Amino acid sequence: MSTAWTTLIVAGLLEIAWTLGLKASDGFTRPVPSILTLLALAASMWLLASAVRTLPIGTAYAVWVGIGTVGAAVLGIALHGEPLTLARVGFLTLLVVSLVGLKATSGG
Repeated sequence: MSTAWTTLIVAGLLEIAWTLGLKASDGFTRPVPSILTLLALAASMWLLASAVRTLPIGTAYAVWVGIGTVGAAVLGIALHGEPLTLARVGFLTLLVVSLVGLKATSGG
């Protein structure tokens, strides 16, 4: 796996962090979670920008958002009691398959 792809995956993991941080910050009313959320957001965007120097923007953005979406949905279920339904699992699985397909077909 190339450095750009590794960078993109880390950016996606940080997207999960800042997305979950939005809930923890309680609408940016809690200082520490708010600061951590903003730091994760800035780092995630910086890493995404770094990855798109090499990777196609459409692919990189879709993978970045997809990692964040799947991670936030799974952790929302695990940590916040969001509903776990067969349909939800099915659609998240389709999203993961799509992300793998984008990686497999974009080179780099």
